[in-house]
Amino acid sequence: MKTRRWFVDSSAELSTNNPQITQAAELLQQNEVVAFPTETVYGLGANAENTEAVAKIYEAKGRPSDNPLIVHISDIGQLDRIISYIPETAEKLMREFWPGALTLVLPCKPGMLSPRVTAGLSTVAIRMPDHPVALSVIRSAGLPIAAPSANLSGKPSPTKAEHVAHDLNGRIAGIVDGGPTGIGVESTVLSCTGEQPVLLRPGGVTKEQIEAIAGPILVDKGLTEDDEIPISPGMKYTHYAPSAPLAIAEGGAARIQELADGYKRQGKRIGILTTEENAGLYHADFIKVCGKRADLETVASSLYDALRSFDEAEVDMIISESFPDTGVGLAVMNRLMKAAGGTVIR
Repeated sequence: MKTRRWFVDSSAELSTNNPQITQAAELLQQNEVVAFPTETVYGLGANAENTEAVAKIYEAKGRPSDNPLIVHISDIGQLDRIISYIPETAEKLMREFWPGALTLVLPCKPGMLSPRVTAGLSTVAIRMPDHPVALSVIRSAGLPIAAPSANLSGKPSPTKAEHVAHDLNGRIAGIVDGGPTGIGVESTVLSCTGEQPVLLRPGGVTKEQIEAIAGPILVDKGLTEDDEIPISPGMKYTHYAPSAPLAIAEGGAARIQELADGYKRQGKRIGILTTEENAGLYHADFIKVCGKRADLETVASSLYDALRSFDEAEVDMIISESFPDTGVGLAVMNRLMKAAGGTVIR
């Protein structure tokens, strides 16, 4: 399959008449899969109502079929066709955070979406992205679009069109290149199907921001307990991982350098993931700066690109600093833990 690529200026005013947007939307209407940027990461979109189209997402990504997909919409009015009931708390959160990086799990009308989107559940994860290209593509297609991250399953999510092309060129119909994404980690996933909302995946909207609107929320045990399996899309399997083994080290720069020196004596090529404040404290074969420790949003926006860079550097072992698990740091540590397969050196 030849993968088409369209370059779209995401800073310009876009319309559904934009020829690049129109061509991408037509492919979606033909039940093909197309990657496009959102404010979080690049998504791999397909018609959420058509099982044949959704199956192409799983095939392209090599994604486990029991992992549900997030549906993206461009207008609140699309919910009437998909959702059977919107709880009051969900309405408040939509008003505050949509369009934006918050995915809400809501009760789904039977038969309206492909069962491969919901993985056989009676609920669906849904959001409205805050990105002009994503909204224009969805609006032009006139469809709810199922869209997980546009990468090979298990690999770091793509924050640039180049990442998508590296993983999926020849496997998908097209890529809408709207430049780098902003937030850099996936949306927050919050279930609103019970008496109290449950955080299923930390992301671009923080737990603290949600609680300021909705009051106290619960946290999925799978995010905090090793013997529990997370139920959110993208959380069930080792994910976001570079090719080389990754370990998260606690104990400060001296401890990380000690570990790096030990691996180096074993003949391994070592990479260290650090921040601007600490970069000068290390010596290793490859040192990657990932934002500022004083501004964890910069770490989040750089994280996946940084993880991919270790593959290019051909290191044998990666050691990462740890980060505070408050605010967006909760999402950063969640993704690092998944990429490391839970390996923490204390």
